[in-house]
Amino acid sequence: MRNSELGKKIEQLKEEKMHLRLDVDVQKLETEKLRKEKNKAEEDLDSLKIDYKRLRLSMRTTGLGKTLEQWRQEIREEKIKANRWERKFQEAQTRNEALEKILLE
Repeated sequence: MRNSELGKKIEQLKEEKMHLRLDVDVQKLETEKLRKEKNKAEEDLDSLKIDYKRLRLSMRTTGLGKTLEQWRQEIREEKIKANRWERKFQEAQTRNEALEKILLE
């Protein structure tokens, strides 16, 4: 009786061992699947970060990211430049008129 009980116990343990190996294989497959999904998610995140940086740069380049105060400052600077060019134009026009008078005399 003792041997048959041991034999049954051995068979039972072998069967459990086989099931545990199957469980381990399933766990390995699930782990690998999760690892691949994680890598894909990280790649997608990196891609989104790059797209976001490009969008921010594009917004800065086109001026969409400027604040109202930044726009006002830019307008002030452009007005100063326009006034400077207007003065230079007036000076050049005055010189031309003076040269024309000299040439006509």
